[in-house]
This record gives sequence, structure tokens and C-alpha cells, in this order.
Amino acid sequence: MDDNIFNPCSEWLLDKSWAELTRLCRMEPWADLDTSFEKEQDAWRAVYESKQPHTEIFPGKYNELSTFNKIAIVRCIRPDRVIPAARDFVTEFLGERFIQVPPFDLSGSYADSAPERPVVFILSSGSDPMASLLKFGSEIGVEAEKIQSISLGQGQGPIARAMIEKGLKEGNWVVLQNCHLCVSWMTALEKIVIEIDPEDPGTHKDFRLWLTSYPSKDFPVTVLQNGVKLTTEPPKGLKNNLIDSWNRDPIADSAFFEDCEKNTELKNMTFALTFFHALIQERREFGALGWNIPYEFNESDLRISARQLKMFISECPSDDELPYKALRYLTGQCNYGGRVTDDNDRVTITTILDLFFQPHIHEPNYALSLSGDYRVPPSGPVAGYLEYIEGLPVQCSPEVFGMHDNADITKDMKETQDMLSAILLTEGSGGGGASSGKDELLDTLCTDILTKLPPRFDIEMIQAKYPVSYNESMNTVLAQECIRYNKLADVIRDSLEKLKKAIVGLVVMSGDLDKVGSEMFVGKIPEMWMDNSYPSLKPLGGYVTDLIERLNFLNEWIANGPPTISWISGFFFTQSFLTGALQNYARKHKLPIDAIKYDFEMMGDGVVTQKSKKPEDGVYIEGLFLEGCRWDYATMQLAESVPKELFTPAPVIWLKPDLVSEIKPAPHYKCPVYREASRRGVLATTGHSSNFVMYIRIPSDMDSSHWTLRGVAMITQLSD
Repeated sequence: MDDNIFNPCSEWLLDKSWAELTRLCRMEPWADLDTSFEKEQDAWRAVYESKQPHTEIFPGKYNELSTFNKIAIVRCIRPDRVIPAARDFVTEFLGERFIQVPPFDLSGSYADSAPERPVVFILSSGSDPMASLLKFGSEIGVEAEKIQSISLGQGQGPIARAMIEKGLKEGNWVVLQNCHLCVSWMTALEKIVIEIDPEDPGTHKDFRLWLTSYPSKDFPVTVLQNGVKLTTEPPKGLKNNLIDSWNRDPIADSAFFEDCEKNTELKNMTFALTFFHALIQERREFGALGWNIPYEFNESDLRISARQLKMFISECPSDDELPYKALRYLTGQCNYGGRVTDDNDRVTITTILDLFFQPHIHEPNYALSLSGDYRVPPSGPVAGYLEYIEGLPVQCSPEVFGMHDNADITKDMKETQDMLSAILLTEGSGGGGASSGKDELLDTLCTDILTKLPPRFDIEMIQAKYPVSYNESMNTVLAQECIRYNKLADVIRDSLEKLKKAIVGLVVMSGDLDKVGSEMFVGKIPEMWMDNSYPSLKPLGGYVTDLIERLNFLNEWIANGPPTISWISGFFFTQSFLTGALQNYARKHKLPIDAIKYDFEMMGDGVVTQKSKKPEDGVYIEGLFLEGCRWDYATMQLAESVPKELFTPAPVIWLKPDLVSEIKPAPHYKCPVYREASRRGVLATTGHSSNFVMYIRIPSDMDSSHWTLRGVAMITQLSD
């Protein structure tokens, strides 16, 4: 909760990183770390700028720290390198086998199973063990008709029960897929499994029950404890993904290519398809830069697309061009696109597929990336494709995905955040002295936040000063915003005051209050607050600072009138402000509001300030941040990001309402704007994510597909 801490290393170290360092200094053995940074800036900067900072020589006594204590420093200054540091730590103290993924051993799991002991596949994103199971059954002589499968869901319970009863008598394999989707039937499944008696003459010794499920709190504990558990993960890395695809049915079967007259075209398009499949799966590693929603594309999508590809190519007359448009539609919109629910993700997936499903793919040695490291190999046997893939680099650059090098930092920081969040979930509540220290810290934290919160907004005074007006919709917007923020502030004040009393025993520490305290203790925004809040990914300290800035923004408006440049990030419900500005224009010019929309003009650096005159129509806005690119004031258009700058401030933008028919097209990128950096949200009645705000057309001399592949978007607030 420390504000405005002076950062002596601001030239190269982020203020957020410095604030975390100062908090680390409150503990041993890092007590005077901040002093060391101030006095030995050059040495620490060398550590900061290293590709492997955890392996560098730390200045002074800090080089004598244990490996774990060094990781704490790396966490503060280079959070993107915590995973490699943790991996080296585990290797050093536990051994290399603890960082290696064990092979998928289906035969070993089958050997451990029995009629009363089911095999439980714990699914991970993008995995589908069904094809592997069918192949394994074929290898050990289980006939295809003896393997019965059903995907659980509403009304499927009785059918699954009948399949199990039949399987017990006839020795079938019964595969119940997606158990997590049939929560109401899990109790019945538990009873069925418990009642299976291997000594019963009616129980066939060859019967096996296979269950697949994502991690779920509703999965029967006894089934999990008694069953054979294994997990299957999709291959990690572009190279491993390609190898996996070319070793799977139907592509691995040489007959797949041999009985097609257009053999070369089929092989080129199949390689393009597998490359596309690998790309869209690996894009998940880049968080929101890759996909707004991390879709679970899997091998079944690839399998059906490959078969359709062969069918279309085989049936295409020899003199005709391949039906690329139809193939793009089936693959991008139906097979893979059927999973895509976000409009902007749909644009991304079609943009990627357009790069591969096109006539140029048949050119000799056609490059699939700008660097030329990835190309379509010459036509030949399947073994030749596998040999080519084996020669590809293990680690791929972000340019393969059409992304800037900064995307690697984003990916690494996402992995770090996921790991640390998982570690925090394992923390138990302390007792004795530890509890006393926690109570003292929480009491101080509550007092600090309560002291900083400004008084409630006087709604009656605001409505009297800014009455409802036909010609000024912003008066209504202001009143509604103040009402929303009052409700949020009331929840925060009430919970903090009650928590302070509960700490000293004046009121009962309820479950809700205890949860608020636990979340605050680890620096999270309490769920009770978020239920009444605008979306935010900030830690507790950043959230409180941001909230106070928002309240001050509205207080400034109340005291001095509407600002010349509106801080768009400060609105609780951003759409009300945007609609209010459109409404003002429509009423002023007596136009139907459905016939107008925003045009956009990017303002030069310093051209418009709060002391400037307000625009005749529309509004000036500020507070947006660009991710995946930057704004170039010299050329007044989008430009590539500066290395290590993940977010850059957008310029002041003039939102200019005009008739749709009057807005002139110009080279631009249709940039989506989101409220926070995760970019995802619950689908609203508009069909867009609740996180989505609007599209802003930004001038660009590059094709919009370039920025689409880079994942470029604007957000109203950072996550710091």
C-alpha cells in the first residue's frame, strides 16, 4: 500500500518492481537490498538486462544468498525469468527427473487396472485420449465393437448405466467421456463402481471402465482413490506438436496420401494444416495476445479437417484450382471455429488460416514465417516430413506466430503468475504468533484504506447541480456513475470496519469476513468487493490506488464541470459515457441515434490539454493503453513496440460522432478496446464479451492482418 516511493533506478527499473523490492527489504536476508541497488546500479542493471538473470553474479553479499533467496530477487526485477530459475532450483535439489514430463504409459495403466478398478484420464486443455485408447485396444486385440463410448451430459446417465451393465456381462470396454459435464449423475456412478464385485460370476474379467474428466470437485472421491489415474497433455512446443500430428491417424497412414491423384497438393496442404493446428494451440501460451479465450483445440479437430481436405482435393477436377475458399470455411469456421465464441478470436483464426490455405502454399520451399526458418518441405514420403520436422528448432521465436519479440516476455510472465497463484492456493492459515502478526497487519491495512477513501458522493447535491437535461446527457451519466461508486465504496467501508472490530473481538468473525481478511493478507482484491466492482486484475494495493483516482476524477468533475479530456478509464460503466456523447450529438443535430457512429481522430502530442476548448461535437478521451504495438507521433500511425515495453499510452483520441454514410474509409486497423488486460468476459446480450468496450479505427500503413496476428488491442487499465 506504499504510494509514491522514490525509485532511484527509474531509468531502467519499473516503479512496480522497485516497490516490490522495498517490500522484500522488510525481511531478512534482504534487509538493505534497496541500498545495494542504489549504490551498485551498474552491477544490478547487468543482472536485470541478462537473458538468464538468476545465473549472473549478484553484487556484494547477495551473491552468497541461497538459490531460493536469489529467486525472490529475480521475482521482483525480472518476473518473466522466475520459471527457468525455479526449474534450475528443482534440478539442483531434487534432480532432473522432477522437471521432465513422464511418458504417456497407457499399457502400464491398463496392467494396473481391473474390472472394479477404473482408469481415470484427468484431461488437460487440448487433450483427447480417445484415439490413443482405440489404437491401444486394437494393438492388444480388443475388437472395435467391444469398445463402447458415450459423452456424458444431460439425460445420458441411464444410457451409460446400461452400457456398464452390458459390458460387465460381455467383457466390453466402456468409455465414459467428460464426466465433469454430468455432475448430477456422479453419485450414481460412484455407487455403480463400488458395487462391482470381481468375484461375482457375472463379472467378466475383460471388462474395463475408462473415465475422462477435467479436474472437478464433483468427481467421486472414492472412484478417484481406487482408480488408476493418468493424465495426458498435448505436446508442448511447435516442433513437438508437428511431430505428434504426423504420427497420428489419418496422416501417419501412408495410404492417406498414396490413393490421391493430387498427391503433392495433398501433402503440401496437409503440412499447412498441421502447421496451422500447431500454431493455434501454441498461441494459448501467450495469454490474451494469443486468444481472448484459451480454446481447447485438439486432435479430433485436426483429424476431421485432414479427412475433409483429402476429400475435397480428391474430388477436385485435375485442371481446376483447389477450392481454397470452401476449405477455409470448413476448417476455420466449422471444425476449429465451432469452438470459437469471441468475435475477435474468430477474426484471428481466419486470418491465420488465410496464410496457409492459398495457392502460394504449393510454391517450392514456400516460407511459412518471415524468418524463413519454417518452410513447406519438398513432397516425398511421410518419413521425409518427419525428418524435416526433427530438424526444426526446439524453441520457436514469436515471429512464427506473427508476434513481436515482446510476446515472449508476456508468455513467461503469464507462466510465472500461474505458478505463484497455484502456490498461494496451497497456503494454510497460521496459528499462534503467526495469527497475531496477520491480525496486526490486517488492522493496519484496514485503517490505511479507510483513511484514504474520500466521503460518499452527495447524490442529491449532484442532481441539483447537474439536473437531467435533454441537451446534456452527461449530467445523467455523472449521477449514475456516482451512485455506482457509492455502492462499491459502501461495501468496502462496511467490510473493513467490521473486519477491524472482528480482529479485536467486538463482533463475530463470520465466514465472509474471514475470507475478506485472508484475501487481503495475500494482496488479492476481496471477492465481496469484486461482486460490486468494475472489472480489475490489479493487486489489492493497485486496486485501492486506482479506485481513489477514479473517485477523485468524479469529484473534480462535480466541482469544476465536465473535463475537456475525459479519462475513459475512470468510468464504472464505460458504455454509458460513450452512449451519452452520441446522444448529445443526435439531439443537437436532430438525427436518429441509430444512424450515427463514431469516427476517430488521433491527436498530436500536447495538441489538446485540459485547458483547451472542448470540441463542438464529440469528446476527447485519454487513459487507454496499447498492447502489442505503440503509437508513433512522428508518423501519426501505429508502429512496432519498443523492446521490453509491453504497454504504451495511446494518444488523446477525439471521438467524433457522424452519420455512418459520411465517415470516409482510410487505411486503418480496427482495434478492439477492453476494460482490462485478460480481454475475456461473460457474453452479454450484445454478443460481445462484457469486457469489450468498442472498436477504434487507428491509422496504419500496414495491412490490418499484421496487427491482428500481433494481438494488438487497447485496454483501459493495466494490471499493476
